[in-house]
Amino acid sequence: MLYKKKKMFPLLLLMLLSHSQWIATANVTKGCNSIIKNIFILSGQSNMSGRGGVFNQTSPSGTVNLTWDRVVPPECQPNSSVLRLSRELTWVEAQEPLHKDIDVNKTCGIGPGMSFANKLKMDEPNIGLIGLVPCAIGGTNITQWVRGGWLYNEMIRRTKVALQGGGTIRGMLWYQGESDAIDFEDAKLYKGRLKKFFKNVRMDLELPTLPIVQVALATAPGPYMEVIRKAQLGINLPNVRCVDAKGLPIGPDFLHLTTPAQVQLGKMLAHAFLQTQKENPN
Repeated sequence: MLYKKKKMFPLLLLMLLSHSQWIATANVTKGCNSIIKNIFILSGQSNMSGRGGVFNQTSPSGTVNLTWDRVVPPECQPNSSVLRLSRELTWVEAQEPLHKDIDVNKTCGIGPGMSFANKLKMDEPNIGLIGLVPCAIGGTNITQWVRGGWLYNEMIRRTKVALQGGGTIRGMLWYQGESDAIDFEDAKLYKGRLKKFFKNVRMDLELPTLPIVQVALATAPGPYMEVIRKAQLGINLPNVRCVDAKGLPIGPDFLHLTTPAQVQLGKMLAHAFLQTQKENPN
């Protein structure tokens, strides 16, 4: 009898593991099985992650705590046909802040992702279900997004998991570069590094013409912002467009976009993406 129990244990363990894997796969596709998703990657650093409505709060002890004001404008309200891939790799209804469980070491607020998705829904009412894949991490240099690094690998992994429930990767939104404006050597090499990054993403996702909409910096903590902006505006790759955030309202930290600015940026990103579709209808 003891021998039979010993033989049964590995079998039960195997069944348990198989069931767990089935549950994990089911969670990814729950509620979305019959609808083709339009998947968009949101990546970069803090202004993509979202700091709209995030402010310094000084306590009686003198310490500074960043808090989000929890104000969600109409353009960023939840929509039952806009989903977000959570940190646990499950599709959930998208709600601000989109990066709350991704950029976990920072206080997240309003970013451009929800206004982008809602603007797409408004301009293309037949687009169907939209799936957002948040991947942005605040304070990151372009060298931290190199192919084979943790941030890059995690972005590719999350994007491929997003496809498991069906759907198509329609594009990537990229807002990054502030951290590269601090050091002249980083700024000087930025254009080449960025082009290589875009090419690698397309190669690893097997999408050679993946639409990419990047953002030219509005602010930077270092003296070489214009070097970075020139690189961003000068990227000449097929199906890569650049929207210019310069002139959008900046928060009191002189680095992050305000909530109204993020709303406007999301609309700009949606317009730029739709332009790529008109130019490349297939």
